[in-house]
Amino acid sequence: MDKKRILASAVVFLILAVLFYLQFREWRAFDWGKFRSLSQQIRWLHVLHAVLWIYFGYVLRAIRWKIFLLPARPKASYMGLIASTLVGFTGLALLGRPGELIRPYLIAKRENLSFSSQMGVWAVERIFDIGAFTILMVMAIFFLPDAMQSIPHPEYYHKFRIGGLLLMGLVASLVAAAVVVGQKGETIAMWVEKRFAHLAANLGHRIAEKVREFGEGLRIVHGPISLALSVLVSVAMWFVITVAYQEVTHSYGTDALDISRPQVLILMGASIFGSMLQLPGIGGGSQVATIAALTKIFDVGAESAASCAILLWLVTFAAVVPVGLLLAHRERLSLRKLSVESHRAGEAENQRPPVS
Repeated sequence: MDKKRILASAVVFLILAVLFYLQFREWRAFDWGKFRSLSQQIRWLHVLHAVLWIYFGYVLRAIRWKIFLLPARPKASYMGLIASTLVGFTGLALLGRPGELIRPYLIAKRENLSFSSQMGVWAVERIFDIGAFTILMVMAIFFLPDAMQSIPHPEYYHKFRIGGLLLMGLVASLVAAAVVVGQKGETIAMWVEKRFAHLAANLGHRIAEKVREFGEGLRIVHGPISLALSVLVSVAMWFVITVAYQEVTHSYGTDALDISRPQVLILMGASIFGSMLQLPGIGGGSQVATIAALTKIFDVGAESAASCAILLWLVTFAAVVPVGLLLAHRERLSLRKLSVESHRAGEAENQRPPVS
C-alpha cells in the first residue's frame, strides 16, 4: 500500500473513530445484553431472502454491463460478466477503495478490450446508479407522501422534499455534463491539458485522460433502445436492493423496524451517503449513517439500530464475499494482485503521451 492510500485510510479511520465516539457517548445507557438478545432473535429466513435479492441485484448489474458492451462485444458471456461482477465486488468488500478497479479490469481482460474503455463504462454506470436511485426516491417522496409522512417524525418530510429536488438537480447536471463531454470530449480534454499543464505530477494530462475515458464510455449508449434498457435494468436493480433492505428490517419482527418499502429508501440514502467513508473489510461509514437514520428518523432504540445497521452492511456489502472468493479461487485469481495490476493499468493509461 502506497503512502497516499495509508494516509487516506488513516484519515477515514480518525473520522469514523470520532463519529463512533460521539454516537456511543450519546448512548450512555447502551445495553449490550439487549443488543445480543435482539441479534439472537433475528428471523434468518428473511435474511436469506435478502441475500438472494442482493445476488439477483448483482446479476442485473452484469446484465446492464452486457447492454453497455453490445456495440463492441455483442457476444460477451453473461456468465463471465456475472463472475467478474461478483469477484469485483468481493475485492471492494475486502480491500476497500483499492479494490474498486478490479471489476472493469477483469472485464477488459476477459473481453480483450482496453482498460480505459471499461473505466469509461464504470464511470457511466455511476450516472445510471444515481439516476435510478433518484427515480425511486422522487417517486416515493412526491407520489407516495402519505407513506413518507407516516414516520415517527413527519417533520422530516420537508427535508426529504428538498433532498429529492437536490437529487434531481444533481442528476440533471450529470446528464448535461455527459451530453457536453459526449459531443465535445476531445476539445475539453485538450483544453484541460493546456490549462493545467504547468501543475505538478502531470495533473492536467491525467484529468484529460479521465475526460477521454468518460467520453469513450458514453459511446456505449448507442441509441434510444439501449438507453431505455439501461434505465429499466438500473431501476429494477435498485428496486431489488430496496426489497433486500426491507427484508432485513423485517427480520427483527418489531414494530419499530416494520418499515414500509418507500421509507426504506431513506435508509438506503443514508447508507449510500455514509459509504463514502469506508475502511477495507470493516466498512464503518454506512453503519454509522444507517444508525443515525434509524434512531433520529424512525425512533428505533440504540441497540436495535446498531444490530440492524450491522446486519444491513453484512447482507448488502459483505454477503458477496464467499461466492466471490470461491470464483476467484476457481479461476486462480489473487484479489490483491488484481488490485495492483488494475491500478498499474490505470497509471499506464495516464502516462500516455498527450494528444498534440
